[in-house]
Amino acid sequence: MSRYDPAVTEPKWQEAWEQAGCFAARRDPARPKYYVLEMFPYPSGRIHIGHVRNYTMGDVVARYKSSCGYSVLHPMGWDAFGMPAENAAMERGGHPKDWTYGNIAVMRDQMKPLGLSIDWSREFATCDPEYYGQQQAMFIDFMEKGLVYRKNAVVNWDPVDMTVLANEQVIDGKGWRSGAEVERRELTQWFFRISDFAGELLEALDGLKDWPEKVRLMQANWIGKSRGLQFAFSTSGAPEGFDRLEVYTTRPDTLMGASFAAISPDHPLAKHLERHDPRIAEFVAECRRIGTSEEALEKAEKKGLDTGIRVHHPFDKTWELPVYIANFILMDYGTGAIFGCPAHDQRDFDFATKYGLPIPAVFVAEGADDAPLAEAFVPMKSERVRYVRGFAGSEVQTGDEAVDAAIAHCEAKGVGRGVTNYRLRDWGVSRQRYWGCPIPVVHCADCGVVPERKENLPIELPYDVSFDQPGNPLDRHPTWRDCACPNCGAPARRETDTMDTFVDSSWYYARFTAPRATTPTSAEDADYWMNVDQYIGGIEHAILHLLYSRFFARAMHLTGHLPRKAIEPFNALFTQGMVTHETYATRGPDGRPVWHTPDDVIRDAEGARLKDGTPVEIGPVIKMSKSKKNVVDPMDIIARYGADTARWFVMSDSPPERDVEWTASGAEATQKHLARVWRLAAEIDSRGGTDTSQDEALLKAMHRAVADVTAGIEGFAFNKAVAKLYEFTNTFSKSDASAATKRTAMRTLAQLMAPMVPHLAEDVWALVGGEGLVAAAPWPKADPAMLAEDTVVLPIQINGKRRAEISVPKDMAPAEVEKIVLADEAVIRALAGAAPKKLIVVPGRIVNVVV
Repeated sequence: MSRYDPAVTEPKWQEAWEQAGCFAARRDPARPKYYVLEMFPYPSGRIHIGHVRNYTMGDVVARYKSSCGYSVLHPMGWDAFGMPAENAAMERGGHPKDWTYGNIAVMRDQMKPLGLSIDWSREFATCDPEYYGQQQAMFIDFMEKGLVYRKNAVVNWDPVDMTVLANEQVIDGKGWRSGAEVERRELTQWFFRISDFAGELLEALDGLKDWPEKVRLMQANWIGKSRGLQFAFSTSGAPEGFDRLEVYTTRPDTLMGASFAAISPDHPLAKHLERHDPRIAEFVAECRRIGTSEEALEKAEKKGLDTGIRVHHPFDKTWELPVYIANFILMDYGTGAIFGCPAHDQRDFDFATKYGLPIPAVFVAEGADDAPLAEAFVPMKSERVRYVRGFAGSEVQTGDEAVDAAIAHCEAKGVGRGVTNYRLRDWGVSRQRYWGCPIPVVHCADCGVVPERKENLPIELPYDVSFDQPGNPLDRHPTWRDCACPNCGAPARRETDTMDTFVDSSWYYARFTAPRATTPTSAEDADYWMNVDQYIGGIEHAILHLLYSRFFARAMHLTGHLPRKAIEPFNALFTQGMVTHETYATRGPDGRPVWHTPDDVIRDAEGARLKDGTPVEIGPVIKMSKSKKNVVDPMDIIARYGADTARWFVMSDSPPERDVEWTASGAEATQKHLARVWRLAAEIDSRGGTDTSQDEALLKAMHRAVADVTAGIEGFAFNKAVAKLYEFTNTFSKSDASAATKRTAMRTLAQLMAPMVPHLAEDVWALVGGEGLVAAAPWPKADPAMLAEDTVVLPIQINGKRRAEISVPKDMAPAEVEKIVLADEAVIRALAGAAPKKLIVVPGRIVNVVV
């Protein structure tokens, strides 16, 4: 072969790696292990360039660690359950299982040409019965440990599709697919007791030193620890049994500014009132048409209804506050009841203004007068303010100090108690849909709710279901839901709810350690492979997926499925940036943009146009999106340039935590560089130098490249590693060192490039006489003696501004340095024949000249 031809060589090397078993993960107690894992994909049908970037990052780490002598686990699987498959079945008339496995086959075939060092023998999909059967077994174990329970909960209910919707599936109060007005309905749901671990999950974040600070902060805010006061108002005019109204507040220092109390539409008092008052029933029904998320409540217009009930202020029984039912209060945080202090909460301020309620200020800015407020005054708790209605009279203090003082005061007076609460709620896992893991319980008239026997697992989904009606097909299956009670043998019914797909992805990292085990994990394998040493994925999973995985690891430890060391399953986390591309549009008859793919557009010096000459508007560089058509198909890139070009480009253009813009010109330049490296290797013997005096310089550059590339990979600065490889390639191309030395340097270059461009590296390795496969070669080590610099570059500052630089021996005496400085042309021009006022040599650093 006389030229670089990735279409020929890339499949050849992939076959060689497979035959040699290079990437099979082997448990070897004699070797250190390294577990690298990328967040596994949903099988939507095609990979995109974001997948290429994500999995190439993991591959760089896996290949590097393998060459450093580690036993590496680098697996792949598919997050395969969920609504998209069900939607596809309804829209296209197929079956979710067929759609899912068909997509997996396509995406696997698209990923393999990338040459990823994945142990495909460990592959599984979460919709495999072998996988979700073990998940069912763990669910039963969790039940036995008290980590699972059932309770009534308020959910988003789509009355047309007849299913519970996640908060994200409620758009402007309507079901995302049906468009129907969503209702808040109370259903019996299954929950994991994640809130029992709130404090532990929060405190353990401090130990995750190799996680991004942003992710740790996002998780801490989601868990939401708060210190506050829980107390009860006494009521008047309330129905029997409601003589007290329990309230939790994080700002007890504002209690003296209360102007109303409010309860959630789902509060027991509101439910009682709606049964006896049509006006309240109508208002509560309206409230329940809003989604259940905090975001939905925040966006909705704040509305309230005065119940006619009053509560007495705990420090002045003659001070009465009206009790409203308000649409912005969640039942599942605190007590489902609040007091409003409108002077210091903008939501309460808007509410009080709307309903003509008083707005008494509790504190003002330090040094300010007590004057009527045009808007709520909401300083940070760390700011000092002057309290005008505080418990200790007029006093300047921070909000934090005042909260502590208020809790102490209230406890001393017998008004409530200090309570630490968490925003984190228990994890509701029930989903009224077919394509998910069946919950392994049976409902028996005599025995109640009974877990299935483990020997009967997996409870497999029936294939013969119909999607021609809304709702859960499992509810209307003629035989699947009917079964015998595992306890007494009487006729019973299966649970038809399936599990939230977050459950599937909360433990897959553990299953990869022993994917064919007949139990959820194998103790020997889990002890060897856990924890995941490097986890890689998108920032969009920073909260729920990672938090649920952390909970699951703890629950699996409590039920004997993971060792104690694995309760924090991911030692290091890296969140990569997105791949972006500019957008292209023409205008339709209605003036709206008509989007075009990059392949439809011709770019030149005059701008952009379609192939028929129609001018195109060039839009901003944004995340690749099917709707904007600014996507680049990796398969087209591989066909045109080769997989290594795609891999090198996504590693080289920007730091991996930042977005990278894909450009055709960049891809072409990348391919030219790789072809140049191949050519340099192929031509060593025919164009090799003969000047052995240059050997040492090339070898020094080689060892410097080894040190710098190693540091770049170790520090997840892949773009810096690539920059050093460019630099060394340029040095190599200019060197006239001997052919033998050049072969040594080129073999090392092949090894250093192998994590990024493994196919080209194998080509180069073979061209210059490397033994075996470069994928199996040990990582090169830099010789410290060769890294020592003989010379140093000293900048010359003239009157404080850098004007020149000189290269001198590292150990040159200052007096000798001065002579060289005075002979420099820039210094001569500045002095204009005069002597310098000062000339200061800072050895090894800088020279200052004052003219």
